[in-house]
Amino acid sequence: MEKIAVLASGGLDSAVLIADKAEHAQVYPIYVQFGLAWEAVEHDALESFLAALKMPNAMPSTTLSISIGAIYGDHWSVTGKSVPDEDQPDSAVFLPGRNILLIGLAAVWCATHEVSRIAVGSLEGNPFPDATPEFFRNFAEALSTGLSHKIQVEAPYRGLHKSDLIKRFGNLPLELTLTCMAPRGGKHCGRCNKCAERKLAFREAGVPDRTTYSG
Repeated sequence: MEKIAVLASGGLDSAVLIADKAEHAQVYPIYVQFGLAWEAVEHDALESFLAALKMPNAMPSTTLSISIGAIYGDHWSVTGKSVPDEDQPDSAVFLPGRNILLIGLAAVWCATHEVSRIAVGSLEGNPFPDATPEFFRNFAEALSTGLSHKIQVEAPYRGLHKSDLIKRFGNLPLELTLTCMAPRGGKHCGRCNKCAERKLAFREAGVPDRTTYSG
């Protein structure tokens, strides 16, 4: 059976991707820990989702760690202060270099575990420069050369919106995923940019939102 590493954040998009790929391949969820403010809750969400999924092809998650504090300094993603709210544009939530680090670390893991495919849950409308098909293709080529191991980066949902995933995979325990940058008491804050995006997606999908929001 083919093997594929899925960059898993605990969010809805990557959680769906795990379940989707596990239908036909052996999936290795990779969680990368940077030291961001929401990671403890996010990682718990990933583990809860995997436990509820109960798919034999979904392997236990692997956590890779790298500290981004020296790079980001007092950035809101590290301090948890002044998190972009629902009134701010998507550009406000850009984390410079995040996909470079995510994919780079996952590629090194793949090279040492005989895995060649890396899947990411990037969606249509993602405006960031490290989420384009060109970036994924070019970075995969560079990694393949540097690691002397074939690396393929796939973004199968680049033509879809979050609402499309919710419609298609509404049978999954999506309420266990976390799409929030300022979780409170293990729950979605209900006020940040990502919570607003999540709420809108469920409304557009016409699917009941079972997510628990603290506000």
